[in-house]
Amino acid sequence: MAGNDRPVTLAAITGAHGVTGEVRLKLFGEGVAALKRYRAFNDSALTLKKLRDDGKGGAIARFEEVADRNAAEKLRGTALTVPRSAMPDLGDGEYYHADLIGLPAVSNEGEALGTCVAVENFGAGDVIEIERLPGEDGKRRRFMVPMTQAAVPEWDHEKLVVNAAFVEE
Repeated sequence: MAGNDRPVTLAAITGAHGVTGEVRLKLFGEGVAALKRYRAFNDSALTLKKLRDDGKGGAIARFEEVADRNAAEKLRGTALTVPRSAMPDLGDGEYYHADLIGLPAVSNEGEALGTCVAVENFGAGDVIEIERLPGEDGKRRRFMVPMTQAAVPEWDHEKLVVNAAFVEE
C-alpha cells in the first residue's frame, strides 16, 4: 500500500509533570493501552521508559532522553508518532483514522466530492468530515457524514465512496 509508512500521531506532549523529567500526554486513538505497544517514537528520538494513566483521559510518561523538568518543558507541543507499518493489522471493516484522512471522496454516482479532512467521534460512532472542492465563489465548504455502511458503502486506501443521499451541497 502506498504511503503505508507515513508517521501516525498517537499522542502529544502537553507539558512537564513534576521535576524529574516526566511529561503529560494528550492521547489520541485508543488511549494508554494503545501507546504501551510501542517503545520508540518520532523515528526513535524518544524511547518510552514508563507510562501511566493520569485518571483524566491523558497519561504521564517518562522518556529515557528526558532527564529533568527543563528538557520536559522543551517538548511541549511535540506529537508522538510511530510509522503506520508498526501499527497492528486490522480486521475487515476496521480502519485507522490516519488511513482515511487525505483520501479523495466520491459519490456513489461518480461525482468528485472533495477530500476527507478529519474523523471525529461525538459518542455515537465515527463521523468523517469532507472538504468540498472550491465552489464558484472560491470557498471550500465542509460537510460531515457518519462512517456507516449506509452513508459510506465502500472505501479502500485510494478513496471513500459516499452515498449521494448523504452529500450536502
